[in-house]
Amino acid sequence: MDTPASPGTTACAAPQATVRITLKLMVTLTDYLPQPRQGHQMALDIAPGTTIQDVVDRFRLPWKLVHLVLVDGVYINPDQRDSRVLLEGETLAIWPPVAGG
Repeated sequence: MDTPASPGTTACAAPQATVRITLKLMVTLTDYLPQPRQGHQMALDIAPGTTIQDVVDRFRLPWKLVHLVLVDGVYINPDQRDSRVLLEGETLAIWPPVAGG
């Protein structure tokens, strides 16, 4: 028979099963987003501890097309993308190289 926790003690919170982020794939990368999507972005549920590189791999984005990467508007250097963990509510935006003038 289970007994209730003693007063003054707290039970451990269950680990969060998923983290929800917004993924934005810009310009030609939009084609890599599955349906349903809203334009160039979608809500994405990921496992806690998921890195930017994990998301790039999940969507099979060609490495040559992953040029500019921002999390909540902050540039992420290429050498940090395999270690930068995405957190609840963040927005990951990825741009390919763009030429113009």
